[in-house]
Amino acid sequence: MALPKEPRQKMINMMYLVLTAMLALNVSSEILNAFKVVDKSLQNSSSNITIANNTLYKSLKDKLDDPKSAATAQIWEPKAEKAQALSNQMNDYIEHLKKDLKVAAELKVDKTTGNPLLDKNGNEDFMEGNLEASTRLFDTQGKGKDLETKLLAYRQAMLAIDTEIAVKFAKTLPIDIDPPIGQDGKKKEFTAAYFHMTPTVAALTILSKFQNNVKNAENQVVSYIHSKIGEVKLKIDKFDALVGQSSNYLMPGDELTITAGIGAYSSAAIPIISINGSSVQTVEGQGIYKTTATGSGPHKISVVIHYKDQQNVEQVSTKDIEYTVGTPGGAAVMPDKMMVFYIGVDNPVTIGSPTGWDKTTVTINGGGGSFTSGSGSNRIVRVTEVGDATINVTANGKTSPFKFRVKTIPDPIIKVGPSAGGKMQSVVFKSQPFVRADLEHFDFQANFSVTGATMYFTGPQFRNTVSVTLTSGSMAPAKQYLDQCGPGSAVIFDNIKVVGPDGKTRTIQNPPGFSLF
Repeated sequence: MALPKEPRQKMINMMYLVLTAMLALNVSSEILNAFKVVDKSLQNSSSNITIANNTLYKSLKDKLDDPKSAATAQIWEPKAEKAQALSNQMNDYIEHLKKDLKVAAELKVDKTTGNPLLDKNGNEDFMEGNLEASTRLFDTQGKGKDLETKLLAYRQAMLAIDTEIAVKFAKTLPIDIDPPIGQDGKKKEFTAAYFHMTPTVAALTILSKFQNNVKNAENQVVSYIHSKIGEVKLKIDKFDALVGQSSNYLMPGDELTITAGIGAYSSAAIPIISINGSSVQTVEGQGIYKTTATGSGPHKISVVIHYKDQQNVEQVSTKDIEYTVGTPGGAAVMPDKMMVFYIGVDNPVTIGSPTGWDKTTVTINGGGGSFTSGSGSNRIVRVTEVGDATINVTANGKTSPFKFRVKTIPDPIIKVGPSAGGKMQSVVFKSQPFVRADLEHFDFQANFSVTGATMYFTGPQFRNTVSVTLTSGSMAPAKQYLDQCGPGSAVIFDNIKVVGPDGKTRTIQNPPGFSLF
């Protein structure tokens, strides 16, 4: 075909070629965000495994000092140090590749300090969708071949630590450099399969995947070494009070603080504490619960503590905290829960009046509020709009206004089985039929249901990242991939939709990810 002679036609053809090239290079933000979600989960998984590894290393050091295990520990502990050194070296090498890749993708840096500049979200600023940076670094500059060689050498070195380790992990050590089969049914070589024309953020995710493989390999080898000496011992090394309260007599609006723990506890076996039906975070063997005094008269709060004694036997301790709330003089409105009304639930209030109820009127304004039931001092308030609401109590011709905030119910916690994310046994995760939304640390009875989500699967059992769309809390649509999950797999939830008692759909921010072992 002859080239056009007219300059205008030549320009049109040139613009068409440029546009075609731009379209070819364009990668949707949805795909980039999906890779970032997977990358973050892999990094979190690697951090959790590092914590577990550090516990093993500390236990091995302790066994060197124990006369009962010193002889065996002197044989095996140096082998664990070798595994740690090999893994740190491999991890550092991959981390350096990540930095080189970002530079190749036009990482913005401070010209004075040389430090990376951050974007408006606090992340390093580089071209996440660049398709050429990974090709230049790993193909043209040969870093892909170097990575493949070093991963293979790392695997061989880990197996060479001991003949028993070589036999135990010859087929299961999670260092897989075998590239996936392409859409044409053929297997490409390592660099072409993983890094040729791959978006920068995807290449970074692949590097995080290899780092996670290294951490898993280190954990498996060191766990086996530790098993050759003995299990981790729990040492009772902390002591503190059992239960305490800041006061047993309060006025409405005063704050009550309850401190609960166990008299002696192991820093490796933290107690599980529940106060007033809600789980309480444990710090240094203690859980602290704060609530605002409401209503009037005597009140009781239950404290339940689950812990293991020195014989590693489960124990449960239950204690009731009792206190009294006084009634102020004159007209008063005291919420029975807290100084907030929530949309979608019944908000009980206690109203005080210095005169008989035949001479008292009560009204509510703002927040779409209304009294739905009750009379006299006990009423139920319902609200529909975020903002402020005012309850007006008129007694003896004098009106007393009481202002309250109107808020939406907080987001629930997304859980699979007993876990809200992080490390979880693969057999436990795979046996769960649902993902659910639990409202924790909230004084009202309110239920949420999951109406949709996207699940991402990655790990050594999957050649590529797989996504499944859910239309409810049931994980049945993902059964095929759940059955494939095993140690080293990562499952990430995204775009989780829930419906609460107000009937409105909301999207959960920071959905969970699970690292299976």
